[in-house]
Amino acid sequence: MPTEPDTQYDSSLGSKFIFVTGGVMSGLGKGITAASTGRLLKNAGFDVTAVKIDPYLNVDAGTMNPYQHGEVYVLKDGGEVDLDLGNYERFLGVDMHSDHNVTTGKTYKHVIEKERAGDYLGKTVQIIPHITDDIKRRIREAAEGSDVCLVEVGGTVGDIEGMPYLEALRQFAHEEPEENVLFVHVTLVPYSKNGEQKTKPTQHSVKEVRSIGLQPDVIVGRSDDKLEPSTKEKIALFCDIPTEAVFSNPDVEDVYHVPLVVEEEGLDEYVLEHFDLADEALPPGERTREWREVVTTEKTESVDIALVGKYDLEDAYMSIHESLKHAGFEIGAEVNVEWVFADDLADGHDGQLEGVDGVVVPGGFGMRGTEGKIEAIRYAREHDVPFLGLCLGFQMAVVEYARHVLDLESAHSTEMDAETPHPVIDILPEQYEVENMGGTMRLGEHTTVIEPETLAYELYQDTSCQERHRHRYEVNPEYFEAFADEPLTFSGTAGNRMEILELEDHPFFLGTQYHPEYSSRPGDPSPPFVGLVESVLEAARADGEARTDDANRTDDADETEVTH
Repeated sequence: MPTEPDTQYDSSLGSKFIFVTGGVMSGLGKGITAASTGRLLKNAGFDVTAVKIDPYLNVDAGTMNPYQHGEVYVLKDGGEVDLDLGNYERFLGVDMHSDHNVTTGKTYKHVIEKERAGDYLGKTVQIIPHITDDIKRRIREAAEGSDVCLVEVGGTVGDIEGMPYLEALRQFAHEEPEENVLFVHVTLVPYSKNGEQKTKPTQHSVKEVRSIGLQPDVIVGRSDDKLEPSTKEKIALFCDIPTEAVFSNPDVEDVYHVPLVVEEEGLDEYVLEHFDLADEALPPGERTREWREVVTTEKTESVDIALVGKYDLEDAYMSIHESLKHAGFEIGAEVNVEWVFADDLADGHDGQLEGVDGVVVPGGFGMRGTEGKIEAIRYAREHDVPFLGLCLGFQMAVVEYARHVLDLESAHSTEMDAETPHPVIDILPEQYEVENMGGTMRLGEHTTVIEPETLAYELYQDTSCQERHRHRYEVNPEYFEAFADEPLTFSGTAGNRMEILELEDHPFFLGTQYHPEYSSRPGDPSPPFVGLVESVLEAARADGEARTDDANRTDDADETEVTH
């Protein structure tokens, strides 16, 4: 195999590559399809990693609005990346780093910096070979040490910004042995008005792929239901692949069931045969069933959790939603998330929170929605409703307590109100001189020291935890004394920084400056989320027992009255 002169990197490492492209429309589920395939290969005993290619010009996802791109997912090393990396970490059970997210901004920036440094003296710097070589280098380096590397190309085939990546993949396939590369194309198979599954969109999409020089080895049809045998045969005929290389990926109740569906379809076995890995894989009877057992846990109870945010988009809070689900798997409870818009609470809860079993206030930036979040926290505190505040939710819990318990009128964060008379939340000292917005927050995994005999210690069962951060503001040290003898205590710290707060004599009131949702996994849920759901169930059971006792007392009274 050729060795790239820029890095002297041996390209034979990470020897098996699955490239996943999409057609017809975005948002079909390429990432979930890829992650599910990776999950099955991991069950079969292989080390699997993933790369997400995002063709946008942003260097990373850190400055992007969640409305446009969903949540910003944070990796251990502080990388602010596409939310699909969160799916890969959750499905594969691995921790990734920034190099696993390739963007056009990152690639072009690197090549241009090399050009300015004189690395290309005498050469005309071009898309081919300089940009495509850099793309291939990044994929190979991210794959180092793994048996199989999944590479998802964002967007759809035909997007102009994605062309350099598809050309890089064409070259990649030319440089690798045929048995080391597999191309998977995910397309939409819609229904006509008479209920017929239509293959024409898939045909046109594959035609576009082939015009670029790529031939799909596998086609995955996204549809409401499984593909009919006749549909598979038609796709195979017109797209020039075997019928057994066409797979269904129908809608399912839970994305965590997708690995079970594609396993039933035989996608994993087809991939193993293509890579000539079938003999090296664990026999089907010896493969781990932990994933299946976790995601099919019987739910015997249900809870309703209000998520008080400012974005009318589930993807903006994906990791929180998934973490609540993971906690439900652990406990055997169905967690129903009710989306409550923070703006609607600015003048008080006005009934929107009545009847919910718990409240989660997520992170965020900017003034919009903060007053509503403060009102939600106040409601949870005053009505003994289990509460979990994350990052900004943690900070607003400090603000709420300062205003309504400590009587610090107009207390706020200087992020929202630079002129507040009581800046209980202020900017981090190291941020004073920061000018650039991208990649300059306190990011990534940091250690929090936990006080013994606290709720936090009970949750983590340890005197420390390592969690991921993404913030510029913190509890102002000048106000530590004001909270010194209060029921609201800071049970987790990092030096002079307050990391965890909790409230005494409350069923469950916890706030974290960090984002525990980024490290939650099916089968390994985040302790704060497990604690929240458990406290909700305990409260519901206690309420149920109280109602039963009341009913029994009423029955006894009625019976006595009749007897007399």
